[in-house]
Amino acid sequence: MKKIIFSVLLAVTFIMSLNVSKSQAQESLYKRLGGYDAIAAVVDDFVPRLVTDQMLSKYFVGASDESKMRIRQLLVDQICAASGGPCVYIGRTMKQSHKGLGISEAEWNSAAGHLVASLKKFNVPEKEMNDLVAIVVSLKGDIVEK
Repeated sequence: MKKIIFSVLLAVTFIMSLNVSKSQAQESLYKRLGGYDAIAAVVDDFVPRLVTDQMLSKYFVGASDESKMRIRQLLVDQICAASGGPCVYIGRTMKQSHKGLGISEAEWNSAAGHLVASLKKFNVPEKEMNDLVAIVVSLKGDIVEK
């Protein structure tokens, strides 16, 4: 269960990091990313990358398909909400979600690499990718423990 929670929290952290003030851009990051469907497509590519990664798969052991779908939806909602979209994120904070999991720097880097790969797969423009990644990196201290 802790492994599932870790995965959800990692995703949620990523999503919460998407907040961009309107003074930084004319349009919200949500709109610049392409809206709900574009975010969902990236998440639909990102989650399987996490689940099948040798280093990260341990956090998904025993997770049912339904549990993985919940993780997916929490990620979509978190990114949507954090980027200025109309969604409501109902998950816990990244600190609460990842506490005690002992997530390492290497695991963080692996997950971040998968996120970037998913964003590149969908040709997310460099500025939007950088804005999103900057938000995610700001949450690293709440996720990495060792």
